[in-house]
Amino acid sequence: MLIRNARVVTRDEEFTGTVRIEEGLIRDLDRGNTSAREAEDWNGDYLLPGLIELHTDNLEKHLAPRPGVRWDINAAFVIHDAQVAAAGITTVFDSLRIGARSDVDMHNRDLQTRCAQALAHLSEHQLLRAEHFLHLRCEIAAPDVVDVFDSLSMHPLLRLVSVMDHTPGQRQWHDRDQWRRWQERRGKLTDERFAAVVAELSDGQEFYADAHRREIVGRCAALNVPVASHDDTVVAHVEQAAAEGIVLAEFPTTREAAQAAREHGIATIMGAPNIVRGGSHSGNVSALELAKAELLDILSSDYVPSSLLSAAFELVEKAGWTLPRAMASVSAEPARTVGLHDRGAIAPGLRADFVRVRMHDALPVPRATWRAGERVV
Repeated sequence: MLIRNARVVTRDEEFTGTVRIEEGLIRDLDRGNTSAREAEDWNGDYLLPGLIELHTDNLEKHLAPRPGVRWDINAAFVIHDAQVAAAGITTVFDSLRIGARSDVDMHNRDLQTRCAQALAHLSEHQLLRAEHFLHLRCEIAAPDVVDVFDSLSMHPLLRLVSVMDHTPGQRQWHDRDQWRRWQERRGKLTDERFAAVVAELSDGQEFYADAHRREIVGRCAALNVPVASHDDTVVAHVEQAAAEGIVLAEFPTTREAAQAAREHGIATIMGAPNIVRGGSHSGNVSALELAKAELLDILSSDYVPSSLLSAAFELVEKAGWTLPRAMASVSAEPARTVGLHDRGAIAPGLRADFVRVRMHDALPVPRATWRAGERVV
């Protein structure tokens, strides 16, 4: 494949030029035009690196499209995959939360095990457009989390693990009243019920959380799987993560935590919806504030796949970043952090994962997506 008249964005610069793709790899980049008859004219559209998504909960929306409705897992995966590929994402880490804290928890062992099996099956049979990996999100205060982790630790696509604690009073939910307001979106809690739930969850957190975190971090070190720390809120959280060899601060909730991560050499990932919406939906630190303060490394689409590309362009407009730098936050930086050295940029020798994007006013519109030189959308 030979592409001409494309607005190419590399790791360091952007220019109008020509790109040659052979055998699934980027072979050549050249400024200017070509007279080759086989060249495909992109008419000035952007040629961007395929986006790399390290944390998405998007699958859950397809598993449970309505309250009380459970969809077929394979069908949910296929549509989730089509949605992320159409958004320009060529590598996606599917986040499966393990560790149930009640018998009716959606994230129970049976469901998550079947999800992991479906991911392996669909990938093995080459039925997915993007390349998918497994990201295990470990709820360390849940009694069964270590057992479930052990059952999935040999999964062939496991590439990332995060440790998290969503107990009211901890991290993201250090303000228990905020946790209550979030829970009450499903219906009001009486004061008595609220107090009982908090007491039950807090007892479990005190009994399990520290020990489970040590066990999971230790297992990941033995498996050579990178670990993220979720919702760091105070400097002590980051210092603990640094001592554990954690490589990624996933959605720090305060500027202080993000600053500490920078000082300890830990990459910071924030939600792209936080950029697009102009702030956190749960009252945490603004991702745009961190970008302006040089405390943001990576973006994640989290729960809206299309937000990843939009947020990268908004970093240019609102944070004063160059486009190559903004695109690196959704391609080169996530690839580097998790050790994917064969992709993440438009550069000779790398895998030909790329996206054609046309600008409509200020809206970047993905027109087509290629993975390893093959068009998938």
